[in-house]
Parts: sequence; structure tokens; C-alpha cells
Amino acid sequence: MAHFAVCFLATFFLGRALAGFDCDSSNNVAVYWGQNSYGQGTGALSQQSLATYCANTDIDMIPMAFLYQITTGLGGEPVLNFANQQNNCMTFDGTELIDCPDIGNDITTCQSQYGKTILLSVGGATYTEAGFATEDAATAAAQKLWAMFGPQQSGSSALRPFGDAVVDGFDFDFETTVSNTVPFASQLRSLMSSDTSKTYYLTAAPQCPYPDAADDPMLNGTVSIDAVFVQFYNNYCGLGSYVPGAADQTNFDFSAWDNWAKNRSLNSDMKVFLGVPADTTAAGSGYTPPAELQPIIEYCKTFSSFGGVMMWDASQDDPYVPFIPK
Repeated sequence: MAHFAVCFLATFFLGRALAGFDCDSSNNVAVYWGQNSYGQGTGALSQQSLATYCANTDIDMIPMAFLYQITTGLGGEPVLNFANQQNNCMTFDGTELIDCPDIGNDITTCQSQYGKTILLSVGGATYTEAGFATEDAATAAAQKLWAMFGPQQSGSSALRPFGDAVVDGFDFDFETTVSNTVPFASQLRSLMSSDTSKTYYLTAAPQCPYPDAADDPMLNGTVSIDAVFVQFYNNYCGLGSYVPGAADQTNFDFSAWDNWAKNRSLNSDMKVFLGVPADTTAAGSGYTPPAELQPIIEYCKTFSSFGGVMMWDASQDDPYVPFIPK
């Protein structure tokens, strides 16, 4: 396989800190985990445990994908999917919600032993709920997710798929128009801000056409978002549209996202990530070999909002020799 290499990014990002997400850095590396895009169900080439990838010192941030139903699951509970990595999970009675203590232990290990930032990504390509009927419903959904995945609350009856593990924030990967995302995201931000014991993050994964049809309402200066993992693939504005050496890019629109970060985003420290497929099978189009990706990263680093590179997804690399070029 023609593996994209995280070690290439580590070599390129000289002087980077080997820790969690740093909002002051342009050298962050984020890798999505959970969907096993390579597609191998078992064996050495299958998606490995979350902790396996956390042990890689070249990765800073891992969004776990996905929580793909928020309100319409059996029993009114959310639904998670982590492909082959939920095989050892049980299911809470009367629901489709998985109970995954092993993943919970991995989250804690990733945070405490490896210093990683672990997010829970909401949405994905199979999300079809179209949002929330009312603002109150959106607010209630945010409160429920916080009770399930935030700090354990005394007296709460919320089901907790990861036990007492606490994620470092939430990522929004909505692929279609979703109603009432602003009150949903705003409530999560408010709840996270109320807990001063640690730093939490809100991120989003818009597609590269600007503005993004699904996420624009909450990105349009209404919610404080910490980073966007812009998907520069499967679209006309993807990596393949970059013109080497051209100061002004016609279709490759990182500059539009930089302008948004500086002039429309509510968060002045917003970081824009270059989202790339990790290998040829990770996306329909847009995979770019490391040698061709390097000048694109060089170009993106000329923008002050550049925060690093996001890769989809962890399963695309050999789990036993993680991210070593083949």
C-alpha cells in the first residue's frame, strides 16, 4: 500500500511539541479514528485500538468517529459506531448505545500517559437526523451529551459508554444541512467553559467549498470554535486543485478559510487544519503523496491561521509499524 506517513509530517514540522493540541502552534497533527476506512476487519492490517495510535508520538489529537445518531436511537439514546473496535462492547438494555469500558480505558490512557487530546466527533456521512426541531431540543441534546461524555455528574442517571472517562471536547462533522446547530454548539461551549478543571475544545470538519453548507451557521461568528479540520478532498477545491508555485490559487481555497478565521470566526485564535486522505482508499479523490503534499503545506504555512494537518483516518497505516513510509 502507498501509505501516507505521519512521520513525514513530524519530519516536516521541525521543532513541534509531542503533546496534545496546541492552539499556538502550526505543527499539530490530528488523525481521525473509529471508522476503519481501510476496511480490513481483522488481522494486522485492521484498525487497532485507540491506545495503539495514541502511542505514536507524532500524533497530537484524535477525534473519535462517530456519534452518528443524537436523538433518534432506540430508547431515545444516542448511537455510536467505531467499526471493528466496538466488537467487545456490550449494549445498554433497551437501546442501541454501546457500553465500551475498554475504549474508556484507552481514552484515559491516551490523555494521562500519552498527553493526547481526544475528541468525540458527532455526525459523519451516515448521520441523517437533519438536526433538531427546536432550539430547546438542541440545548437539551447538548446537555445530554455533556452528561454522557463530560465529567461524571453526581446523581445523574445518564448512560456513560466510556465509564468515568471524560473526552477533551467535541467535533462536528455534519455533511448535510442541519437545523439548530448554533444552540447545540453554544450550549456545549457553555457547559465546557463551566468546568475549569481542564481545557476543552470544540472543532468542526467542514468540506473545502467555502462557505460550508452544513456548518456555516455555527461557524459564522456565532460559536467559539477552536479549530476546523477542512476536508480538502472529494471536491473541486481539494489538494489536486493546488497549482505549484502560484501565489494566487484559483480553486484551492485555503486562503478563503484563513480569511474566515481572521474576519468571521468568533475565536481570534482559531486554527485551520489542512485535511488530507491518509491513503488512496481513504477518500474518493484527493490523496496526494508526501512529496507532492510538502509544497502545499509550505503554502498553507504562509497563513497565520494554519494549525497543522488532519488525516482521515488511522486505519490507513500499518498498525505494527505505525506511519512508517512503505
